Amino acid sequence: MVRWSESVRLLGAGGEPVELSRTLLSHGVADLPPNVIAPDGSELVTVLAVGERAWPVRVRGARSGYARVETPPNATAPPAKVRPSLLAQVRHMLRLDDDLSAFYAAAAADPMLAWTVTGAGRMLRSPTVFEDLVKTICTTNCAWSGTVRMVTALVGELGTPAVGAPELSSFPAPEVMAAVGDEFYRDIARAGYRGPYLRTLATDVAEGRLDLEALADPALSDDEVAERLLALAGVGPYAAAHMMMLLGRYQRLILDSWTRPKYRRVTGRPRVSDKGIERAFRRYREFAGLAFWMTLTEDWLAQDEANPSPRT
Repeated sequence: MVRWSESVRLLGAGGEPVELSRTLLSHGVADLPPNVIAPDGSELVTVLAVGERAWPVRVRGARSGYARVETPPNATAPPAKVRPSLLAQVRHMLRLDDDLSAFYAAAAADPMLAWTVTGAGRMLRSPTVFEDLVKTICTTNCAWSGTVRMVTALVGELGTPAVGAPELSSFPAPEVMAAVGDEFYRDIARAGYRGPYLRTLATDVAEGRLDLEALADPALSDDEVAERLLALAGVGPYAAAHMMMLLGRYQRLILDSWTRPKYRRVTGRPRVSDKGIERAFRRYREFAGLAFWMTLTEDWLAQDEANPSPRT
C-alpha cells in the first residue's frame, strides 16, 4: 500500500514541458543501481540517502504534466521531516531547475530534432556529482556488463540499506568507499585499473581535499570545469565530456566507439570525421552536445525490450 505520495509538476525553469519517460531513458548511466527504470520509461525506483538513513522512492507518471513521488509498494513511508529532502533530490535528478527553452526554440526549426520540443532533452542525474563521476569512471574501457557489475557491487556491498526494504541500498557515501581496502575493488567489484582511482577519488572527497559538488557552480566556465575533470585520475576526454553533459554543460560532444557509428547509421553517411560531426551541430552553440545526443537517441523509447542496447 502506498503510504506517502506527492505530486511534482513537470515543468522546466523556462516554463518548458518535461517528458518523464524521455528523462528517465536519457542515457545508460541513469539506469545503474540504485536506480531501476521501467523499460518504457514510465517509472523510476531508487533509494535516496538523508543523513545516515536511506529511503526507497518511486517516481512515476501521473496526470498530464505531473509525476508522483511516493513510497514503493510494501516499503516504509519516510517521516514527514525527511520528505522535503527526498522531493528536492527528485527534482534535482529530473533537472527541473534547467532551462532548455532556448534549445527547443532552435530544435523546432530542425526536422531531425523537432520531436524534442514536447519535453525531451533532460539528462537524468544522480543526487551528487560524486555518484555520477564514479559511475562514469566505471563505464570507461569496458563492456556494459562490467560497468553493471562494478556499480552493483558498490551499491550492494557498501550502500546504506533502505528503511523497511533492506534488500535495496543507496549509493555509498565517499567515506564508506574510502574506508574499504584495495582488495574490495580488486576482488569484489573487480574494477581492474579503476580500483585505485575510485578509492583515491572517494578519499579525496571524504577528507575535504576535493569538492566535486562545486563543479555544478554556474559561475565556473566550461573550460574550467573540463580542466578540473581532466586533472582527476581515471578521467579522460570521454569521461569528461559525459560528465559535462550530466553537469548541464551541453556544448561538448561525446565522441566515442558508440556515438560515432550510431551517427553514421542515423545520417546514412558511411564516413564522417569528428570535425565534420562538430560542424554539423555548431549552429546549436551551447547546446551542440545535447543536439548531437538527441539525434542519436530518438529511437530509444520505441526500442524493443527484447533487443536492448546499452544507453551509454
